Amino acid sequence: MSSGDVPRTTGGPGPGAAGPAETAPGARPIRVLLVEDDDADALLVDELLLDAGVTVELQRARSLADALATLGRHAVDCVLLDLGLPDSVGLAAVEQLRQAAEDAPLPPALVVLTGHTGVDQGVQAVAAGADDYLVKGETEGDLLGRSLRYALQRRRSVAQQRALYRSAVRAAETARLERALLPKPLVADEKVSVMVGYLPGGNGLLGGDFFDTVERPDGTVLSVIGDVAGHGPDEAALGATLRTAWRTLVLTDTPTDRVLPLLERVLLTERSSPEIFVTLCQVAIAPDREEAQVALAGHPAPMLFTGPVGDVRCDVLPADARGRALGIPVAGDWEAHRVALDGPFALMLYTDGLVEAEVDAAGLDVELPARRGVPRLGVTGLHALVTDELRREGVEGVVERVLRRVRRLHGGPLTDDAALLVVGWTGRDNAIPGTRSSTLADSDEWART
Repeated sequence: MSSGDVPRTTGGPGPGAAGPAETAPGARPIRVLLVEDDDADALLVDELLLDAGVTVELQRARSLADALATLGRHAVDCVLLDLGLPDSVGLAAVEQLRQAAEDAPLPPALVVLTGHTGVDQGVQAVAAGADDYLVKGETEGDLLGRSLRYALQRRRSVAQQRALYRSAVRAAETARLERALLPKPLVADEKVSVMVGYLPGGNGLLGGDFFDTVERPDGTVLSVIGDVAGHGPDEAALGATLRTAWRTLVLTDTPTDRVLPLLERVLLTERSSPEIFVTLCQVAIAPDREEAQVALAGHPAPMLFTGPVGDVRCDVLPADARGRALGIPVAGDWEAHRVALDGPFALMLYTDGLVEAEVDAAGLDVELPARRGVPRLGVTGLHALVTDELRREGVEGVVERVLRRVRRLHGGPLTDDAALLVVGWTGRDNAIPGTRSSTLADSDEWART
């Protein structure tokens, strides 16, 4: 049989063959590439495979060059390699075949056939990358079949370990990217509270939610929350880029009304496709804490907490001044809406992963919006939920409580990522310090709740 022959199926249940999974009735035959230039030795291997009771699709290559070409064209489970070939003698063939096979999703096992009766060459072949070695003239069918099966199992174990390692690396990179979306706020005023939380969606993919808070030298406190359209590493990386760009603009004392136009320029430069857009809410709290400027770019309006401890009121701010989302090619700018503040207060900014959550309508005593007949939380439901949480336990820990409760009402991990930021001030006539907290609700921590 030459290297260009159609693969031939050989073998079957032989005497005493203990049928492993590879040779069970109905299982796919093992695809074997025999690299052997001697016709007599090739015929011997064929007969040994028949005696072994291993069902194989056998291809033959007469040289190393033929073998490398075959590996480039066909999927192979195992290579049986003679070390004495016309174009390669010794261990060079082992190294080249192993290197060529590494690009395959599951690299084939490699069993060396040697004419040397000593163990030295076989041991050297294994050290060079072979999974096993057999000595010609001393190999019987059962030994060849056993070596073939064990080599395949070892190669699969290596592939599984590699996949687990890659999965662990991806998980670590994902966690690191998620942590990048929870930056440490740069706030000097001890009476300013900053509570943030990020709840990844249940599909295992990162979203582009991002947020940040920075206090300028003049005492102005700026906060932002945004949502990149789409899910996945590209969107998450873009969200982290936009957060960094926003912080840079704020730290360089860019006028507040120029931050969003410049941030859009960064988006247009960094996005991977013209369809990607970003919704965003920016809040600028004045140094005297008596007013805030709220700018909306296609984003839900924040909620305002006011009143003394134990009697906190929650109101949804108007969204009538909402401008277009960043990256949408239509006319329009972003006009900030002035919000008067008096005494202790907090502003809650959030992404639409919360309001789009599908929930049990019986969980809240309000009429909820529906999509395709399924109730979702909506701004109305979120307002009712937050109001209830404030009434029961106040502002302390409200971010984590709201995220947990929405998740319970949804019945598990949310479909979309959700981010929540509460920035507030404890008041002038007391010494109460602000609260600083950060919640990354990963799957391990929240799987039990």
